[in-house]
Amino acid sequence: MQLIVCITAGFRIQREIIPRWNKSPKIGEIYTAKNQGQSDYHRHELGRKPEINKLDTFFLPLCIFISMKWALLSVWDKTGIIDLARALSEQKFSIMSSGGTGKALAEAGIKFTEVSSYTGFPEMMDGRVKTLHPKVHGGLLGRRQIDDAVMTRYGINRIDLLVVNLYPFEKMSAQDMKLEDLIEYIDVGGPAMIRAAAKNYKDVAVVVDPSDYPMITHSVSGSGIAPEERLMLAKKAFARTAAYDAAISNYLYRLDTGFPSVFTVQYTGGRTLRYGENPHQTAAVYGTHGIAGTEPVQGKQMSYNNYLDVNAGVALVREFEEPAVVIMKHNNPCGVAIGNGIFDAYITARDVDPVSAYGSVVSVNREVDEKLASEICNTFVEVIVAPSFSPDALEIMKKKENMRVLILPEKTESDEIRTIDGGVLVQRTPAYQEHWEVITDRDPTPAEMKALQLAWKVCKHTKSNTIIFADQNHTLGIGAGQMSRVDSAKIAIDKACGSLQGSAVASDAFLPFPDTLEVAAEAGATALVQPGGSIRDKEVIAAANRLGVAMVFTGVRYFRH
Repeated sequence: MQLIVCITAGFRIQREIIPRWNKSPKIGEIYTAKNQGQSDYHRHELGRKPEINKLDTFFLPLCIFISMKWALLSVWDKTGIIDLARALSEQKFSIMSSGGTGKALAEAGIKFTEVSSYTGFPEMMDGRVKTLHPKVHGGLLGRRQIDDAVMTRYGINRIDLLVVNLYPFEKMSAQDMKLEDLIEYIDVGGPAMIRAAAKNYKDVAVVVDPSDYPMITHSVSGSGIAPEERLMLAKKAFARTAAYDAAISNYLYRLDTGFPSVFTVQYTGGRTLRYGENPHQTAAVYGTHGIAGTEPVQGKQMSYNNYLDVNAGVALVREFEEPAVVIMKHNNPCGVAIGNGIFDAYITARDVDPVSAYGSVVSVNREVDEKLASEICNTFVEVIVAPSFSPDALEIMKKKENMRVLILPEKTESDEIRTIDGGVLVQRTPAYQEHWEVITDRDPTPAEMKALQLAWKVCKHTKSNTIIFADQNHTLGIGAGQMSRVDSAKIAIDKACGSLQGSAVASDAFLPFPDTLEVAAEAGATALVQPGGSIRDKEVIAAANRLGVAMVFTGVRYFRH
């Protein structure tokens, strides 16, 4: 509602009037000119463009706007909306609403104006059309002072605050729904209002996130919503509509193919990091869930490389049900162990390669207690990740001010995205199953089979080409990231923490020649697991039988670049 006081001006401003106005007169301006010596004064309607071929004299009313504050509330997620509405009412806001939000306000005893009462049009088409009306969008887009005249003419209220969140398309699209049902979760009016308000952010505050309600409550209770707050809210609004449209686009494109021809993705929660992979590079991390959304409970800020190593280490430690420890360095494991207890597993994993463990990232899948914390603090560790930490453990680790202490987050499922020159590569891992098959004359013993399983899990998370030597409880030697598979085997043997006699070996891809197997067998390995699939599989199988090595094919390759 707008109260307009119009006062006929009692003074004159001399201004030459051209034969035909090229713009509408401004509110409160008085155009006066003598009309060939006559004293007649002609009053013209505000905004009208009269036909005059000579100088004329007329008055325009001086209009003073005394406006009530209006807030339009229309939300799917009702979290916090009642408290916000009460706070707005206390600050003399007039509230406009409709549908489910209006029902919630009514049940809470909060007065509001129905959108349909304001526009003069009812909700129609099963609720598809509610706010798509010039009186709503004019109230959001109307520029103060500039558009006051036209808003007055058409009875458009200034809307000062818009609170909207959208139909949950992202959530519903993850369910098994028919397209004709899912379509109804595509919000149309909500994004339209959000974009309109965000465009006019200097005059209208738009709120799309319930977490911003306390800020709005505080601001309206004080000196009002500051310009910098309005701009921040507008940024969030446009980001939200962009993400919403992207989710719809990606889903619809995927109806015809596994990957859309147009791929759009958005991550929130961006935080600038100290630097990138190297000090001369800049970097940021985006995301609010999983590893990306994790911040240390104590210690320094996470670095770019810390996030990479934590991501790799956590992915590997999640492979194990039993107490397990993964020590990661430069995106490769340098020690992995399982045990009856997490303390013993840590000691074993660290001692696989104690030199490389210096400056490493440690991931464990059990709580860190005081005893383990003390042992971890005996080595320089960049990051320790665990499901939980005892209070005594946290107190001990405070002594290591630079060590980041992270809580192991819940796993999140998402596409793997990697940038390349001019674009990105997107990878998705669907549900699959390995098919372990013994293809040699001799079956692995139970101890060998357990060692093969451990080595294979580690192999899956190590850079190619990789060869892993292991026993039942821990890795013995790791050869990673070599161009030649046989060189990876030689490195693993050279770095072995002890005897390889009776050990098991894992290879991330098939053996194209018997040479890797022969090198491993010479070092003492008695069992080997690999995907299989080489054109020379028969030669490799024959070599395994000749050397007495039990060999298993899994049918699944684990290249990692």
